[in-house]
Amino acid sequence: MLRFLGNLLWLIFGGLLMGLAWWLIGLVAFITIVGIPWGRSCFVIGQFTFLPFGREAVSRSVITGKEDLGTGALGLLGNIIWFILAGFWLAVGHITLALALFITIIGIPFALQHLKLALLTLAPVGKVVVKS
Repeated sequence: MLRFLGNLLWLIFGGLLMGLAWWLIGLVAFITIVGIPWGRSCFVIGQFTFLPFGREAVSRSVITGKEDLGTGALGLLGNIIWFILAGFWLAVGHITLALALFITIIGIPFALQHLKLALLTLAPVGKVVVKS
């Protein structure tokens, strides 16, 4: 019940806005064709952004126990390209909302969640969302 309430309040405190931003960037990435891998990550993380409480993003290599295309050297290159083209702007959005929420006492848990998501925007390639 607490997760449900937390996720409901989260949508009001910026989760809906930032989830839609992730999906918008995902749509743009899909339109470019070469951006499809980033677009897929955007939709997964966008869905996570809508309802983050009770879940977390971890490296796929932690789950599988081995490196793969997204968690190795190509994943690093993909994350660098991602950060330059879109990740920076999503991080700015999450950080801006976090700063606004830190002003209020009730907003602090939501601000912390925005900061976690801001860190995720720096390197989303090779991440999976799991229940915590």
